[in-house]
Amino acid sequence: MSILWYFGLSILSRRLDPYSLAVVPGGAVNRLEEISGVNWHWLGSPDTVVDRVSGVVADLRAELSDDWERYIADQALAGVPVYHVKQISESLTGRVEIEHLSENTLGSLNPNQAYIKIKQAIDWVSAVLALIMLAPFLVLIALMIRLESPGPAIFRQERLGYGGRSFTVYKFRTMTVSAPEVANVRSLAVTKPGDSRVTRLGRFLRRSRIDELPQLINIVRSEMSWIGPRPEATVLSSHYSVALPFYRYRNIVRPGITGWAQVNQGYVSDDDDEIEKLHYDFYYIKNFSPWLDIIIVLRTLKTVLNGFGSR
Repeated sequence: MSILWYFGLSILSRRLDPYSLAVVPGGAVNRLEEISGVNWHWLGSPDTVVDRVSGVVADLRAELSDDWERYIADQALAGVPVYHVKQISESLTGRVEIEHLSENTLGSLNPNQAYIKIKQAIDWVSAVLALIMLAPFLVLIALMIRLESPGPAIFRQERLGYGGRSFTVYKFRTMTVSAPEVANVRSLAVTKPGDSRVTRLGRFLRRSRIDELPQLINIVRSEMSWIGPRPEATVLSSHYSVALPFYRYRNIVRPGITGWAQVNQGYVSDDDDEIEKLHYDFYYIKNFSPWLDIIIVLRTLKTVLNGFGSR
């Protein structure tokens, strides 16, 4: 109750009184202009006085003048929080920039190993209980799929998972059955908006995310988690590993049924979208914790209700 109370209070206060941040010129601070929901105060000189700011943002790795460095030190001594531009950008966008390796980037992204083990145990117990309770419902969905169109009720696909190992993921089939020879064609592994292959029942299953429920089997087999980066089809992973730097590093945690990228971005279908998703995945890995998982659960419930990102 305490977590829900403070979470709701934070959202309400953010809407009523947006953050006000003063920005020291120089370096890479121009990227902040793209972030909405914040009152940015662009400082013209170290003598500028800005009332009621939540903090000061600067590129602390830029070549700042002595006057600006003194200004930053004075603000810190006065009790005003001073943020590095990268830190505030990640906090406000929920994304980690991955253009290049710096400051031991991969080391700073190492997830908490103790929480990985605790989370795996919680995942396993809860997935077993969910399978037992949902068994009649899952059987009913499977029968409805078989009656609507020919083919198996369960869709199987090889995907890349934890530690870079491949595994077979299970989902309710939501499309008409493709010929075996085109199963590994990259263009056909991506679902496009209004894809004609999606069945009428399949659209409902995708929108409500019910099609993901057979992945409870993958959780019981310790191949997946409730929450984590979505596992990609092997044919897509091979392409993205060549096109995108550090792509395979997202497999340092178990893939999930839902994740930070899914509740922020939704479904992706091209390289640009995949780069964006990678930023979200790395933010999740860097901030891997039960608190972020709680936020994802709450936002997933909202996503299920409004169908955000489904195709």
